[in-house]
Amino acid sequence: MAEPEILAVGRIVRPHGVRGELVVEVLTDSPELRFVPGSVLGTQRRGEDRGQNLTVAAARPHAGRLLLRAEGVDGREAAEDLRGVLLTVTTDVLEPTEDPDEFHDHQLVGLRAVEPSGTEIGEVREVIHTPAGELLALRTADDREVLVPFVVEIVPEIDLAAGKLVVDPPEGLLDE
Repeated sequence: MAEPEILAVGRIVRPHGVRGELVVEVLTDSPELRFVPGSVLGTQRRGEDRGQNLTVAAARPHAGRLLLRAEGVDGREAAEDLRGVLLTVTTDVLEPTEDPDEFHDHQLVGLRAVEPSGTEIGEVREVIHTPAGELLALRTADDREVLVPFVVEIVPEIDLAAGKLVVDPPEGLLDE
């Protein structure tokens, strides 16, 4: 059986206050499941493998983000040391989605992107979450990166079993 993948569910932006609270940018559609007291989240710094685990002590919404208290993070200095750290879970803890039009990011990464005619465009390298919606970062056959809005009008079909998705690009979207 394959090793479970590591998925980012949040990014520690900065400390909040002097008691060790963390401002977290949420990177998951299910914060109510990931950030409940008692949840154990992995940590990962840029360029490193998995780090220590953090256990959520409390979480609450704040200014479009989340304020999180973690066990063992007991002051501003300890919280500052975690600035920029990704909070992670493994794919084996994800609940299956019941909506056939809903996908976890890791299911999309690696899919072949093709036009409705079947012409190969490239491969999905990353799903980027923005305030305006999700974007698929595609690596094209000529080694360019193209950002495609992940909306049904542009990505009308996803076939996980076949390992592909269909991109019906508006004029100019795939141009250099």
